[in-house]
Amino acid sequence: MLKDLGKFPAYHRRRILEEIEMQLGHEPTLPTRNRKLLINLVPPWEAEPPIWELRIEEFRIFYDVSEEEKAVYVRAVRRKPAGQSTEDIL
Repeated sequence: MLKDLGKFPAYHRRRILEEIEMQLGHEPTLPTRNRKLLINLVPPWEAEPPIWELRIEEFRIFYDVSEEEKAVYVRAVRRKPAGQSTEDIL
């Protein structure tokens, strides 16, 4: 995740980190307008299914949650241009 964030300007990094903290700090597995469960997605990184996606403007944050550890693991941060699918940006 840190490598992904380093690709973006400081303004975007700050915004992304603030939203991650705000959106995933409480009930990260509750679907919302900007948060959804990705069904049948096979990510190119190691993760515990299911995989979740958080939408922040044109950015997509992919994460999973460990219920036992009560922890959220952000696995990737990607920019999603209009017209591309989630699979395209992975």
